[in-house]
Amino acid sequence: MSTKKTEGLVDFAILSMKYKTKLTKKFENRVQYEAPNPNHIVSYIPGTICEVFVKEGQKVKEGESLLIQEAMKMRNQITMPHDGKVVSIEVTQGDKIPKNHLMVVIE
Repeated sequence: MSTKKTEGLVDFAILSMKYKTKLTKKFENRVQYEAPNPNHIVSYIPGTICEVFVKEGQKVKEGESLLIQEAMKMRNQITMPHDGKVVSIEVTQGDKIPKNHLMVVIE
């Protein structure tokens, strides 16, 4: 699907058909999609940090535990997605965090 904006109308094509439409204010003011940064570990559910297993500057291998987050009476183990080094830890034990909160920065 491609779009082109002219005089309040937007052209877009789906397969071989072309259409003209007006965009709603809600659509125009939406938060733009931003690709996730693979070096940022964020929370996917609100919860409480139970334990932190790593320290800043520590080298960690893929699959190793970084921390445990408790959410909805379940303890979720947050693991390292790839080999790297912990640059900073943005949470401490006992923190209550919202969804999409930055927990760990790796390189």
